[in-house]
Amino acid sequence: MKELTIDATVENIETVTCFIEGQLEEYGCPVKAQMQIAIAIDELFGNIAHYAYHPGVGPATVRVEVTKDPLAAVITFIDNGVQYDPLAKTDPDTSLSAEERDIGGLGIYMVKKSMDELSYEYKDGQNILRIRKNI
Repeated sequence: MKELTIDATVENIETVTCFIEGQLEEYGCPVKAQMQIAIAIDELFGNIAHYAYHPGVGPATVRVEVTKDPLAAVITFIDNGVQYDPLAKTDPDTSLSAEERDIGGLGIYMVKKSMDELSYEYKDGQNILRIRKNI
């Protein structure tokens, strides 16, 4: 398992993405899975950057590990910001046009659809969001 602790800012999304991609390349992660993971990082770390410590900035820890049987990337996002479970939000009605839909929720919906498993817990003052993608 590798870990990176960094300020939760939008500017650091690229750093987090590069950190995780570097780990995944060691295991021959397919390009499609890497793209789906990159989108998930953008959405999840972006949400932490925008909302966890608003209006200030605080730290976020990102852990990446690769498990076997099945071969999967497990990525954990940890922050000490405002308690928030993004998985509890109702999925948007994608049968409606963009103009008819409520604003928000589409990004996390895309993450839910593209990952093999997601979990959230609030423990010891920390938001802990974990995603798993079979590779």
